[in-house]
Amino acid sequence: MARSGITFNPDRFRKDQWKFHTFLITFSIFMGLPIVFIFNHAFKPFTELFAYPPKFFVKNPTIDNFARLITYSSESGIPISRYIFNSVITTAAVIVASVLLSSLAAFALSKLEFKGKHTLNKINQFSLMFVPIAVMIPRFLVLINVGIYNTLFAHIIPLLAMPVGLFLVKQFMDTSVPNELLEAAKIDGAGNWRIYWSIALPLVKPALVTVAILAFQISWASTDGSNYFVDREALRTLPFYMNTVISQQGNIVVTAGIGAAAQLIMFIPNLIIFIIMQNKVMASMAHSGIK
Repeated sequence: MARSGITFNPDRFRKDQWKFHTFLITFSIFMGLPIVFIFNHAFKPFTELFAYPPKFFVKNPTIDNFARLITYSSESGIPISRYIFNSVITTAAVIVASVLLSSLAAFALSKLEFKGKHTLNKINQFSLMFVPIAVMIPRFLVLINVGIYNTLFAHIIPLLAMPVGLFLVKQFMDTSVPNELLEAAKIDGAGNWRIYWSIALPLVKPALVTVAILAFQISWASTDGSNYFVDREALRTLPFYMNTVISQQGNIVVTAGIGAAAQLIMFIPNLIIFIIMQNKVMASMAHSGIK
């Protein structure tokens, strides 16, 4: 699109954009410094971890921090592989269920007409204001009464309600799924389930990817289930174990290297997933703000 000789979103680099690109590159380097520090810090030997003044980059990288983390887990009653297994299973379940529930609810609130539709939409928007700790006691009571306390489901069920995910998918459906297309499908004999699965879902893939990333980040880093809803060590997850390793050592000199290694292990999956899916995330955010 051109206006007054200016081209917006060109296919290739233009010379008149060098100032803008210079700013973006400088800003990106600044924003990426914490990531570089996390990687360097995890491989620092003991002498560099407590060097003064602190060093940003590692000079003599070592894997001793990771070796000590594995050694500590092997000496405990439950190996670290069990915590990893619990985290992978519960995170995968949360991602699949969150995407399914968010898309179903968004389709109903966006494209179907029923009594109470606008009220439910307002309730979802108001729920964005509540932090998880505000509903911790109701969640605990529900899990007790349902009978899933002290099970892997205790890590999954409390995280399935994602108001922000529902909001993003609904906004995306409002702008990306035309009503005329749905009406044409109904004329051809398609029901609501067929329209949802064959028409609506393919058109909102960027929003679904964004919900999946948000669900992954929430579930992968969550310690609430292990702290409040589970008291069996074999059912706890990797984030809880990492925090426990650091706190039980009781000596900051000993825990500094282990903590740095643990933080890197928890951070890498988030980084990989976001790098792979970043284009979908940006498309979802742009479309969700149109209306």
